[in-house]
Amino acid sequence: MAINRIESLVTGTVWKLERQTGDTLAAGDTILIIESMKMEIPIDAPAAGTLRELLVAEGESVTEGQVLAVVSS
Repeated sequence: MAINRIESLVTGTVWKLERQTGDTLAAGDTILIIESMKMEIPIDAPAAGTLRELLVAEGESVTEGQVLAVVSS
């Protein structure tokens, strides 16, 4: 089983959670959306699998490189 840690690409705020822990994901499915500098940046699953952990909440501030979620395939 491969474990993928999903990291933030930018500093911003978690605008919306699109998925919940336990959800089955296809490669490219949006997990959450980060708002940064008035832009909405989707954070997508890199591979098909299961969302094992969601480490942030809506409205939470995040930094570039911060781990947001864990997906296993």
